[in-house]
Amino acid sequence: MRSAPTLRRTSAADRTGAPHRGDLVVVAVEAALLAAAVVVGLALNRRGVGLHADAAPLYATWRPHVGWGTPLAVLVALVVLGPGLRWARTARWGPLLAAGWLAAVAWTLALALVDGWSTGLARRLTPQAEYLHEVPGVTDIPRMLAGFTDRILDFQPDSWSTHTAGHPPGALLVFVWLDRVGLGGGAAAALCCVLVGATVAVSVPVTLRALGAADAARAVLPFLVLLPGAVWLGASGDAVFTGVVAAGLALLAVRGPAAALAGGLLLGFALHLSYGFVLVGALAVTVLALRPDRRRSALLAATAGVAAVTTLFVLAGFRWWEGYDRVVDRYYQGWAADRPYAYWVWANLAALLLSAGPVLGPALRRAAVAARAGWRTGVDRVGSTRVTAGADAGGTDPVGTSSSPGRSAGRLARRVVALGPTVLLPAAAALVVAAADLSGMSKAEVERIWLPFVVWLLVAVAHLPAPARRRWLAAQALTALLVNHLLLTVS
Repeated sequence: MRSAPTLRRTSAADRTGAPHRGDLVVVAVEAALLAAAVVVGLALNRRGVGLHADAAPLYATWRPHVGWGTPLAVLVALVVLGPGLRWARTARWGPLLAAGWLAAVAWTLALALVDGWSTGLARRLTPQAEYLHEVPGVTDIPRMLAGFTDRILDFQPDSWSTHTAGHPPGALLVFVWLDRVGLGGGAAAALCCVLVGATVAVSVPVTLRALGAADAARAVLPFLVLLPGAVWLGASGDAVFTGVVAAGLALLAVRGPAAALAGGLLLGFALHLSYGFVLVGALAVTVLALRPDRRRSALLAATAGVAAVTTLFVLAGFRWWEGYDRVVDRYYQGWAADRPYAYWVWANLAALLLSAGPVLGPALRRAAVAARAGWRTGVDRVGSTRVTAGADAGGTDPVGTSSSPGRSAGRLARRVVALGPTVLLPAAAALVVAAADLSGMSKAEVERIWLPFVVWLLVAVAHLPAPARRRWLAAQALTALLVNHLLLTVS
């Protein structure tokens, strides 16, 4: 079993849980970034610049309020911070996952109900821009798929609504299928979104455990339960997207070609939920590389799954690449043409902080420190035995001594993989976020759009010292409560 690299010496601050100076510096940077995004956003809105976000950097409206979900949310937070955090370290694996999912459902529902049943849940998915607006008009699914691309561009009599046009047809299909099985309407669809979105509290820990980081899985789980991004997971199509992506990656991590095939099928469908999920490929490759067996059959099975789903959509008449070409044009027919890239390219990161929580910066800093230490020592833990990551099967040949470029590249790859899932998964997620941000196709609303990547960034919290985790988890819960009570968020 492989675990994340750790520092050889533990500071006194880490042993006692006292704040580390490096963490405090990172938190100060986070606070400065957030303050700048809010102040500049207010100034730009007053000048009439088209941010189209009243509470920039969030797509929300300033509206301090409380609701009957308020005491429920506080209660869930207190239970997780108290007995829940202790139980996560010792509970049997199956009951722990079940409890984690239930707690995540309770947290997400409680936050949604701060806005009330109607505003927070039942009517959240029913506005004209949302998917449910299109469901009654889909009477023939094959016909809808065959003509989907032709309706993406705006200013046509039969143009799709905003959310439907901005995604491949899989997103609309989810809600059409729910309607077909009797779960139509805003309330049922919203509850389904919550139930699926909360599965990240299962999928991410399962992935980590399958990749040999069982202790990390237990450490990360409470942070997935009290995820500040649950503010947007509640009654949002992005909750379904996040759950599907996380489940697909978890199946890739589990041994066996059948699981890899199932994971590929889910990720293939995810590719038809959002065009941006082409970036999930970086996470998928990372998971496959981290598998203890690293068999080529898993890669082939996963690829076959993605190809099978893509082929089915093509045969039905929808070609992903054609849809993407049209959606870029549609993107700039709307608010994206007004939203200034110069603001959103950095303000997006402030919105990400509110979705991932203040723990993000310190966790990533500690993961980077662990990565540097692991790279310098070239040490990989396998069970209780330390093996030089750069060595050959005999454990004697250091990296770079072979004259064969292929052998050297292989040893280098093994050394990278030896850094472990708690380093490489957040690193892959960070690269994906950076690519999405710089692309200019994510200007605003990233607090929900990037949720499928946020849950993998938070894997880095496994590097936090155990005595400090309760304090950081409390900060996470407080962030969610403040956002939900000061702002009226929009899915």
